[in-house]
Amino acid sequence: MKRFIYALILFVASSIAWATNPSVIIETSVGDIEIELLTQEAPITTENFLRYVDEGWYSDTLFHRVIPRFMIQGGGFTVHNKSKTNHGPIQNEAENGLNNERGTVAMARTSNPHSATTQFFINTVNNANLNHRHSGHPNGWGYAVFAKVVKGMDVVDAISNVPTTRSAFDGYPHADVPQEPVIIKNIYRVTEVSEEAAP
Repeated sequence: MKRFIYALILFVASSIAWATNPSVIIETSVGDIEIELLTQEAPITTENFLRYVDEGWYSDTLFHRVIPRFMIQGGGFTVHNKSKTNHGPIQNEAENGLNNERGTVAMARTSNPHSATTQFFINTVNNANLNHRHSGHPNGWGYAVFAKVVKGMDVVDAISNVPTTRSAFDGYPHADVPQEPVIIKNIYRVTEVSEEAAP
């Protein structure tokens, strides 16, 4: 009986923890995408992301890199193709057991495993090659998943299929840039909507 009660307590506790995961809306020029942040698995990454969300940092930025059957990437450049000042890099949490599967959201970075700041990408297919393999080599670190799409995957797919070209960001050429800008108008917490709607 004690084992049953203990198991029940663990189940309820885990259910409550899951239910309290924050969600945000990525409001784009193509439509809205709702993502749930996986705070238990990626606490550093989600705290970093929400800091920028709460500051309004992502307003009027771009999905600047789009590759069909791979991913869409944004959160790095303004609508004027300029980068913005960020708070610095964070620890890579790709060891958290979450895989880069279709609909998951992960942090973009340079070849340095611990260089992620603001840019993120949404996987449009299962990308096992982006998963963590080992920490002993930069190529084995992988890309940290910290969220998943819960609504608006049709918007993600629509963005992934827009025509692309080459363009300059901060004066440097980039490939896979949407011909017509895909704008991130704003990213905000879902709770803000419910609070505003309350009588």
